[in-house]
Amino acid sequence: MSTSGYITMQEAIQAVPLPFLANRALLPNLLQILLLFLTVLFDPYILKKQRRIMLVIIALIFSMVGQDLVADQLSRYQYATPLRTIQSIYGYSVRPVVVLLFFYIIEPGKRYKLSWGLIAVNTAVYLTAFFSPLAFYFSDDNHFGRGPLGFTCHIVSGILIAYLLYLIYLEAKRWRSPTILIPILSVLFIVGAVWLDSEIDATDEGLSYLTISMVSCSLFSYIWLHLKFVRDHEDALMMEQRVQIMLTQIRPHFLYNSLTVIQDLCRTDPTQAETATLQFAKYLRGNMDALQNNAPIPFTEELEHTKEYLALEKMRFEDKLTVRYDIQCETFSLPTLTLEPIVENAVRYGVRGNSGGRGEVAIATREYPDRYEITVNDNGPGFDPEAPLKEDGRSHVGVRNVRDRLAKMCGGTLTIQSAPGKGTRVTITIPKGENAP
Repeated sequence: MSTSGYITMQEAIQAVPLPFLANRALLPNLLQILLLFLTVLFDPYILKKQRRIMLVIIALIFSMVGQDLVADQLSRYQYATPLRTIQSIYGYSVRPVVVLLFFYIIEPGKRYKLSWGLIAVNTAVYLTAFFSPLAFYFSDDNHFGRGPLGFTCHIVSGILIAYLLYLIYLEAKRWRSPTILIPILSVLFIVGAVWLDSEIDATDEGLSYLTISMVSCSLFSYIWLHLKFVRDHEDALMMEQRVQIMLTQIRPHFLYNSLTVIQDLCRTDPTQAETATLQFAKYLRGNMDALQNNAPIPFTEELEHTKEYLALEKMRFEDKLTVRYDIQCETFSLPTLTLEPIVENAVRYGVRGNSGGRGEVAIATREYPDRYEITVNDNGPGFDPEAPLKEDGRSHVGVRNVRDRLAKMCGGTLTIQSAPGKGTRVTITIPKGENAP
């Protein structure tokens, strides 16, 4: 007691009838929960469903903090067995639910019926504590005892954590970013907290290691969600910019040439000029429709669009341009404006690069057990792929854009094989299982 007539802050806290307010771990964790709640509530960028899941997780974790504190207080009283039974049932039931809700943070579109079934079984097991020592019990002197099914919560939580790690692994394959370590380390943090609770008696601290770890992991999960949103947003902006660059870099020369052909036909063959005009309008309509589609499209649509382009070029080059098709499969999807720019390059640098501007372009598709392949061959002059890149050759921005969009949208690849005097072969590979028309 202070001799000056005033009490110290420590004495004031100790005078409060709830001694857990002096707990060093309580106030920082409550502050984290409050700030996380406000941040998630007013964040305009995360998905609505993910926001709802995060808010439910925050509410459950807050209730776990309260459950730990109540458990700490009830353990001090000899005749609190009924209340301790209720709070223990709640604690054992809600912890696996929090783990399950993290599934929806990673993959919000699924229902996870089997996992919810495990949650129901877990809850049913611990509800038996009201009338049986099957799960747990309290002795007459208020000591906790575990029954033969007392580790059901640990087993169910372990299964859910294992599946959570599997979901994270799938996300890591898709995202390919070191930030995936955030959810992985968070899960391992929870596992470590369970081990610490089993090895160290921390009841005097009020909060269990598991509760503290879940508070921190919910915060880390939100950070990861935000990083994921930023990455997806940047990817979308980059994709849109590259499509626009592709259009401005590739299309103008073709549009000019097509209009020039139509102008000449108006003088020499008005009927053919009318056909060419209709063909040109159909091509432009297909091109504009393609720009509005951000998802992969059926190969048949892309092939039809390519044929419209080649029909216009045939009007220009007539018998100097030969086109051959060997389409053996077409039941797959690919990013819009993938095949047509490659074929345009074959005409522009292959056929026109030959002596006399005469040449052949061959388009073929093949299906393999694990992939689909599209090949575009020309018998033009070829080039050295190892030579320094030039913006006016095969290294055109359109090829880079096609390669980037293939990789990002369907995990595909684009390879070029060429040599001076031996023509050029472009191979587009699309893995199976990731695209369907």
